[in-house]
Amino acid sequence: MIRKAVFTDINKLLEITKACASKMIGENIYQWNEFYPSKAAFTKDVERNELYVLESEKSIIGCITISTFMDEEYIPINWLTPNSKNIYIHRLAIHPDQQGKGYAQKLMDYAETYGRKNSYASVRLDTFSQNKRNQKFYELRGYKRLGDIYFPKQSKHPFYCYELLL
Repeated sequence: MIRKAVFTDINKLLEITKACASKMIGENIYQWNEFYPSKAAFTKDVERNELYVLESEKSIIGCITISTFMDEEYIPINWLTPNSKNIYIHRLAIHPDQQGKGYAQKLMDYAETYGRKNSYASVRLDTFSQNKRNQKFYELRGYKRLGDIYFPKQSKHPFYCYELLL
């Protein structure tokens, strides 16, 4: 079941994202760290009604942020569509114990369906250049890689921006 997140979900989501960060670090993927994802980011997501959680057997196992706000880091990217009617995916996470079961696909299906139902032109996101699994995940869904951005507090390596036309 996918539902809108509430403030009381945030601590569980931080547990999940910390577990994901530990798993990635174990695979030499330094995408998430002590700065990101943060409680402040999740709090803002809940305040904006943009954070969704995935539950299995009444337990939260993942999350996704579906936002209409374009981060300033995205401004230099030559997007496929005008910067007016787009959704942005952030903080997609599935607890490592539940990965490989199609749950991330479910959350992306939900986001893309949400975009189509609400007449958005595209879905935009970024993923870490060192995370080949995520790149393949999005490319197999039809996302086009368009350019690189940097988040210095996260890594010296770039993040690749992707867009899917709806």
